[in-house]
Amino acid sequence: MTMEFGIYSFGDMYRDPSTGAAMNVGKRLRQAVEQIVLADQAGLTFFGVGERHVPEFAISSPTTVLAAAASLTTQIRLTSAVTVLSAEDPVRVYQQFATLDQLSGGRAEIIAGRGSFTEAFALFGAPLADYDELFDEKLSMLLAVDANEEVSWSGKYHAPLDHARVLPRAQGTADRPGHLPIWVGTGGNQRSSIRIGALGLPIVYGIIGGDTASFAPLVQLYRQAGASRGHDAASLKVGISATGLILDDGQQAKRELYPHFMSVINQRFGERSDADQHAFYDQAAAPAGALFVGSPNEVVDKILRVHDTFGNLRIGMQLDFGGIDPALTNRSIELLATEVIPKVNAALA
Repeated sequence: MTMEFGIYSFGDMYRDPSTGAAMNVGKRLRQAVEQIVLADQAGLTFFGVGERHVPEFAISSPTTVLAAAASLTTQIRLTSAVTVLSAEDPVRVYQQFATLDQLSGGRAEIIAGRGSFTEAFALFGAPLADYDELFDEKLSMLLAVDANEEVSWSGKYHAPLDHARVLPRAQGTADRPGHLPIWVGTGGNQRSSIRIGALGLPIVYGIIGGDTASFAPLVQLYRQAGASRGHDAASLKVGISATGLILDDGQQAKRELYPHFMSVINQRFGERSDADQHAFYDQAAAPAGALFVGSPNEVVDKILRVHDTFGNLRIGMQLDFGGIDPALTNRSIELLATEVIPKVNAALA
C-alpha cells in the first residue's frame, strides 16, 4: 500500500519581511509554475491549484496556470483545488480540463467544490441563496458531460442541452480512457459527505482547524452512503488536504508558519489576543491538530495518525500558506519527497 502525496496552492502573495511590499503578480504566477516543476521532479503525485478573486492571491484562473506547467512537466497530475463549480458553467469547466488533459497527456483532474469563500458568486452572477441546490445541479451536469460526448440535459440553472456535442474529449487515464477524474472537495458538512458517497465519487476533506479526528464521523457517513448505493469500496477514495510546513528543524517550521497562519485566521475570524493566538496555534500544531508542521519525522507521525483514523490514501498540503518565503516552501517540497514519503510508505507497507 502506498499513499498519493501532493501540493496545493492558491498563489498566496508573498510579502517582503523588511518592507511589507507584496510580490509582483506575474512573478508570483511564474513562481507557482516553478514549484509545480519542482514537485514533478521530486516525484510527487499531484499539484492542485485553487482559485481566489481577491488581492491576497495571485491565481484566479487555475487552468491557465496548470496549462503553463503542462509542457514543463512529465509525470505529475494537474488538478484544481477546488473548482468553485457553483459559480461556473460545467460545460466550460469540462472543456478547459479536457483541453488540459490532452495537453498534458492524460494528467488533468478536477476537484469540484462549493468553495470556502463566496466572492466568486457575486463576480459571476451565481445566486448565493441557492448555495446547495446550485452545486448539486451543476455537479450532476458536469458528470453527465463527462459521461457522454453527446449530451441531452435540462435543469433549473442552465439552458437545456439537446444532443449537444461537448468537445474536446478528455484523454483520460489507463483505467478510465476518455474520462476526467472528478473528485469533490468538502469541509465539515454531513450533507456533502452523504451526497458524495451516494454518487460514488472520491472525496477530499479540507481540514483547516480543530482536531483531525473530528472528521472521522464524516468519513464514516461517506462510506456508509456509498455502500448503501452499491458502490465498490475501492471507488470510495478519501483524500485529506491541510496546511503545513516541513523544515529540518521542526521548531523553526512552527515559528515560520505562525505569523502567516494567524494573520489569515485573524482576517477570517477576527483578531484575538496574543495569548489566545498562541493557544490556538499550539493546539493546531499539536499531534492531534490540523497543521502538518514540524520536522519530517513529526509530519510522518501526523500523516500516519490521520491514516489510521480515516484510511485515506491521498494527502495534499498547502506549503505556501499566507505568503511564506518561497525558499521555505521549496525546502518543504524537497523534504516531503526525500524524507516524509519514503517513511510513510515504508510504514504502510
